[in-house]
Amino acid sequence: MFKKNFVVIPFLLLTVSAAFSQSQNSDYLNYIEKYKKIAIKEMDRAGIPASIKLAQALLESNAGRSTLAKKANNHFGIKCGSNWKGRTFHREDDDYDEFGNLQKSCFRRYRRAKDSFIAHSEFLRDPKKANRYGFLFRLDGTDYKRWARGLKRAGYATSATYDKKLINLIKTYKLYEYDKPGGGNSLPDRPDEGIAGLDLRRVNSAKVVFAKNNITVQEIADKSGVSIKSLKRYNEMLPDVNEALPDNYRVFLQPKRNRFRGKRNSTGGNGKWHYVKEGETLFDISQEYGVKLFKLRKRNRIPKGAEPQAGERLKLRGWRVKKGERPRLTTEPAPEKVPVIIDDGGDFMEEDITPQDPNPMPGDRPTYEPGQPTTQPQPTDPAPPATNVRYTVVKGDTLYSISRRFGLTVDQLMRMNNLNSTALSIGQVLNVK
Repeated sequence: MFKKNFVVIPFLLLTVSAAFSQSQNSDYLNYIEKYKKIAIKEMDRAGIPASIKLAQALLESNAGRSTLAKKANNHFGIKCGSNWKGRTFHREDDDYDEFGNLQKSCFRRYRRAKDSFIAHSEFLRDPKKANRYGFLFRLDGTDYKRWARGLKRAGYATSATYDKKLINLIKTYKLYEYDKPGGGNSLPDRPDEGIAGLDLRRVNSAKVVFAKNNITVQEIADKSGVSIKSLKRYNEMLPDVNEALPDNYRVFLQPKRNRFRGKRNSTGGNGKWHYVKEGETLFDISQEYGVKLFKLRKRNRIPKGAEPQAGERLKLRGWRVKKGERPRLTTEPAPEKVPVIIDDGGDFMEEDITPQDPNPMPGDRPTYEPGQPTTQPQPTDPAPPATNVRYTVVKGDTLYSISRRFGLTVDQLMRMNNLNSTALSIGQVLNVK
């Protein structure tokens, strides 16, 4: 009897352990699904990778099951500190009195879990903590390993393996997908269910094939089971069905959407606007975002056959732009006077520059102000045109989003502007090129 029980009990323990592991995995997946949107939104706003925020929340709150998360909506273990004036929650943690006795620590209490995610961003971005956490915001936003190691080095948690735990969570649950443009949701970063011989993905939630190995539209139709008639309806400007397609040409197997649903666009912005690149057409942009071409034209008041100039911004979702905000077209001339930002050593100001006539008529006489030397300056070679490009900060901008928009790193952007902090103010002018 004893031997029989001895054999059965370990089996039961293994079964219970496996069931617990399965339950834990399910809890983690449910937690990620519940909070991934706010993590991506905070990444866009504050520049903290969504993978890092989700991994920290999972670890600190035990996937929302910790006492602190349940009773105080505090998912990141943030303590009150000297400046906290909100509600509090006290429990034993790692604080001791002068005699070495464990005492209750003061933790912040939030009304909603969402508030905790936002507070976590502000905690790391706090200018008073720049010496401790500021270097993190100079890291590549997709390098979650360096972020994890940086948090450990900064002393966010006392665990000696804190960085390894974060990295393991990110790998196990593929949280790095949420650091990519579109937040792992709408741009072509996540493979879809497979069809043999096709590189099938999703763009803006619509199925799309990325052409490979000189595949034709006819072959795509045969392999996917989607008729040529339907493919022509889903794809504007579809090439000839027997023409070999260039690599990565997108053929949609479902209708494109009326608007872009992603939280971020391809340049790291908030998913609402796209800035036109040199040589880019409306069709290119329609393909990139999976938005119907005629909807892009209608939303931005661009007539059929017209194209926007490089540098103009296009609205990807929402109501139509106002008439005065329509993007400038390639057929329209540039404005006669260009506002130039002048740095006079103090406040920035805008000034219209009107060049002097380089070829004055004979007999023209220069006008001199009183006290001005009467000797004419010697002719000099014209100065080369300024190549600096500047950007004015608007509401919602972060160094992270601006750096992604102009193809820079946060560190490069800070060096170009001699910034000591990641904090920005509306109206601030930054060098971006």
